[in-house]
Amino acid sequence: MPTLACRLGRPRVQGPHTRNLRNTMLRAFVTAAALAIVSAAAPAPAAAADAELAKAVANPARAAENRARDGYRHPAETLAFWGVKPKQTVIELSPGSGYWTEILAPYARATGGTYVTTGADLDDPAVSDGARKGRANFEAKYADAGKWGPVKVVNFGPKARPLGAPGSADVVITARNIHNFTYQPGMLDKVMGDAYAVLKPGGALAVEEHRADPRAETPGMTDGYVAVATVVAAARKAGFKLAAQSEINANPKDTKDHPFGVWTLAPSRNTAPNGQPANPAFDRTKYDAIGESDRMTLRFVKPG
Repeated sequence: MPTLACRLGRPRVQGPHTRNLRNTMLRAFVTAAALAIVSAAAPAPAAAADAELAKAVANPARAAENRARDGYRHPAETLAFWGVKPKQTVIELSPGSGYWTEILAPYARATGGTYVTTGADLDDPAVSDGARKGRANFEAKYADAGKWGPVKVVNFGPKARPLGAPGSADVVITARNIHNFTYQPGMLDKVMGDAYAVLKPGGALAVEEHRADPRAETPGMTDGYVAVATVVAAARKAGFKLAAQSEINANPKDTKDHPFGVWTLAPSRNTAPNGQPANPAFDRTKYDAIGESDRMTLRFVKPG
């Protein structure tokens, strides 16, 4: 039954939609307050000079298109903020074309660490041939251990087994993936739970994601932008604690109202909706001037 609220002495019916809106606003306010406290009380790890990390970033073997993105991705600063250090076991979720692989795999080899990433779940018969081919191509691309160091790929998906032995990893990284996880029912919870299970006590969940704030998320997050509160809530549900946030990957030029979502911007640079042919008449001038998206950069920890 609806409740009654009075404003200026006049009764007003307060239905479920109003209560849900107020609850959403309250959650956002609480999250913002928590982020402010974290930023003030729990600063990120000092970005101390790391010669091997600098060498990995400067590695000429990295793809030219990846090195060209460093001005937007800030790899050395971001990895230092996340707490990536020598001799660690680092697991990267959904590596895409290998931007972080080309840095983390050589870094792990040089410092006595281990780099693990994920690919299509080959044990799941429902996985498409295209996804299987994509994994095979990725593994072939980074098969030269002399060039990149060992790159271990484990199954990943809604039915996949654990990422590794419980408590075996120091850092789990997910970069620009959260929106994809939300498109599959239950997948975001599974990802967070699997990350929590594989991390050592005190281990870090490192998140980079297209940031919807200060505006609200679009329904279903179909434009690729996610609210900070959504990420924080999902991580906390799995047991993580928010340790720090950074503006390393912020971009105030990003107006977040692009015709083809975040994929209008670099590196995708779409000129038509996903799945449709490119439109050569589309004027990209103002979108190219923005650069890459405005992104949250968060570090969560597994208590212990």
